[in-house]
Amino acid sequence: MTIDTADGVEAVGVAPAADPGFLQRHGTTIEYILIPGAALVGALAVFGVFVALFGKNPLDLYFYMYQGAFGTSFSWQNTLTRAAPLILTALCTALPAQLGMVIIGGEGALLIGALAATGAALALPSMPPLVVQLAVVCAGMIGGGLWIMLSGGLRQYRGVNETISSLLLVYIALAILNHLVEGVMRDPASLNKPSTREIGAANMIGSIPGTDVHWGLVFGLIAAVASYILIYHTVFGFAARVAGGNIRAAKIVGLGVGKLIMTICFLAGASAGLAGMVEVAAVQGRTNANLAAGYGFTGILVAFLARQNPLAIIPVAVLLGGISASGGLLQRRLGLPDASVQVLQGIIFAFVLASDALYGRIGFLKGKS
Repeated sequence: MTIDTADGVEAVGVAPAADPGFLQRHGTTIEYILIPGAALVGALAVFGVFVALFGKNPLDLYFYMYQGAFGTSFSWQNTLTRAAPLILTALCTALPAQLGMVIIGGEGALLIGALAATGAALALPSMPPLVVQLAVVCAGMIGGGLWIMLSGGLRQYRGVNETISSLLLVYIALAILNHLVEGVMRDPASLNKPSTREIGAANMIGSIPGTDVHWGLVFGLIAAVASYILIYHTVFGFAARVAGGNIRAAKIVGLGVGKLIMTICFLAGASAGLAGMVEVAAVQGRTNANLAAGYGFTGILVAFLARQNPLAIIPVAVLLGGISASGGLLQRRLGLPDASVQVLQGIIFAFVLASDALYGRIGFLKGKS
């Protein structure tokens, strides 16, 4: 056996887990998978204890959660339908996070985007469906983008904390929606639940052929991939991450921090506004109070669980969408309140926040013995 062959055999015999260099190179990636996964498992265990206090079997809980989320073709389609707006609203939090900003106003941008999309459709009653659909998409994105850009502007030019302002803007958006839906945009035929007039069946964006999943899922996937490319493979994204790491240093080297903040906030809001458009043009067909379903707030959880990574948002959104989709089955089979899913989401969020302290502190992932 030659020396080269012996070296090759020896190299093959070394397991990656036993190679300190491997752990040093990939330890951070492993952390980003291991720690959120452990937080999720811990949250499910605590939720199982919570359910057991009501006399229910936790194993039945986990079984029905799986069945309701991924057990059948119908479950999968329901899960993916719910995941679509979660991907888009999660990007509303994940994109500004690259600049060190904590934006939690995706729900408000979703509502404004829905209102803008509905207004665009109702303003073009005689136009071809394709024109109306394009106008609806643009209106939704512009409406949501400007709404979150308002929070970015308050941060940049008035020193207002973006977390507080974006949250307060959610309630302002909800008040605007209620005012318009119950006022000038109200359909006289909507007696019990005020809503706008329908945008028309021809103007709906429909479902992916062969499925009951609407095209919003495709919009979400495209937006997530495009966001990843923008942040990690462009000069603009590199500048945003530099500013997010040290905003003072970014100003010293001449980066236009204000421009970065306003652009990122617009793109973030446009993503959530697109989710609002999807809810109108693919699900509801009109704007009403049902649009305030909490997708924007759940998107915050998705973004944090995905560590603000646009690509990681996709599987996390599917997982959280599945948990949401299983709520009805849990209510029917175990007699749990429908709000129990929201309790689980709250527990997950608490575990994710608590697990943040573990990053960089797991010795064996640094290649240490």
